Amino acid sequence: MEAIRQDLEKELGESVLEVRGIPEGHSGFTYWVELTGRTAVMRLPPPGARIAGPADIPRQGRIMDALSKAGLPVPPVIKMSEQPVVDGRPYYLVEAVEGERIEVAMHHHPARQLAASAVDVLRRMQALPIAKTGIGEEPGAPLQAEIMRWGWLMERAPEELTGDAPRLATMLGDRIPPEKPPVLVHADYHYGNMLFKDGVVVGLLDWEIAQIGQPLLDLACLSVVASASRMGAGVPGGGVVDVPDADLLEMYGGDEAEYRWFLALTYYKYASIFGYNLMLHRRGKRPDPIYEERTTTIMEFIAEGIRLLGQEGAA
Repeated sequence: MEAIRQDLEKELGESVLEVRGIPEGHSGFTYWVELTGRTAVMRLPPPGARIAGPADIPRQGRIMDALSKAGLPVPPVIKMSEQPVVDGRPYYLVEAVEGERIEVAMHHHPARQLAASAVDVLRRMQALPIAKTGIGEEPGAPLQAEIMRWGWLMERAPEELTGDAPRLATMLGDRIPPEKPPVLVHADYHYGNMLFKDGVVVGLLDWEIAQIGQPLLDLACLSVVASASRMGAGVPGGGVVDVPDADLLEMYGGDEAEYRWFLALTYYKYASIFGYNLMLHRRGKRPDPIYEERTTTIMEFIAEGIRLLGQEGAA
């Protein structure tokens, strides 16, 4: 940790009083940084990691910088570098946002208020021209590619938990809705990745898997994570916000049948993520016992996706 502090101090050209790890969440190498008179947050990729995908820290920094400058509630970037300058790794450093995590906010504010703020931020984010997102040069991901992306993870999950996954993937592929103009997609858009003040989102965090894609992906993510958390089997840290799917869709605007498809895709997505992380845990590649608690959740998510697409009138 001292080597990281010294490298960052040299990079910033000012005193770095302390660097300490942030234990909350499952996002990896994130640190509190104490500067003179202010606190910041730094993220590094894992040591030795190829700078791509979730480890592409410079890409995340570009997105956050662009959105913050556009007036969205994203932490302002203090400094970032694509060069391996902090412990031999690139980094970004952002201002710390004062706000409540969802575990606290949900006890102080009505669920509908929290949901309405999250939907408002989503609509504002999606209204931003792609050229101003920090990744405007990247192509949009078609929905068939989304199915294949999560199918790749699903194939590596424990087979005893994912027997019905191919059926769900086939149903999704057979019912792909017409695609709309692409927008910036956070891709992990849930209450656990937000900070709140007076019931309003003041910080949208964790841009590891952001992409250019279809608008309803993030709304479905918000719904699925909250619904699963209410059942005690959701995304770690996702928070419990009890707002029906129909109410979220009414706040956002959209077609119910089309939204049902995106919900089913999102259940498939999180089942694959949980299953893949469980595989990594069991093989000792990325130990995290919490995924052993998600074994039944994986099967339940696949079953829910099938149920949604089996409803009469599904798109």
